Amino acid sequence: MRMRKLDLELNRLLSIIAAAVLFAMMALTFVDVVLRYIFNAPLRGSFEVTELMMVVLIFAGLPLVSRRDEHVVMDFLDHLMPPLVLRAVRRIVHAVCGAVLAGVGWLILQKAAKMLAYGDTSSALHIALAPFVYLMAILIFVTALIHLFLAFATPGRLD
Repeated sequence: MRMRKLDLELNRLLSIIAAAVLFAMMALTFVDVVLRYIFNAPLRGSFEVTELMMVVLIFAGLPLVSRRDEHVVMDFLDHLMPPLVLRAVRRIVHAVCGAVLAGVGWLILQKAAKMLAYGDTSSALHIALAPFVYLMAILIFVTALIHLFLAFATPGRLD
């Protein structure tokens, strides 16, 4: 029951973040286009801000897609496998995805630490980049945990 509540809260939080960022990207693009073509005065740094919002949007969506098991898959052989083998293959795939994502998260975490130490910023607006890379690492770790949970959970645990 506790895990179900955590799952729902994480789902709600990431969905709200993704929706808000998507709306902000839309609004920023609209304002930039209006200023650029009507007043010949583009919004300074809008491309950079859009890039950073895209990072947040993609990495906030990754745990959502993984939790719902909605990744693009090739399942043209699934109907040829017995259900027991198919469940085993899916568990192995989730375990491998979880392990690989944990490794990638660790590498990105190290990169974020270097960026923080160097004080890396965006070129036009000088926005600190390390917080975005730390967020990427955290959301990749969350996604890795989701895959590992799906690999080892009893069937129907969170469905």
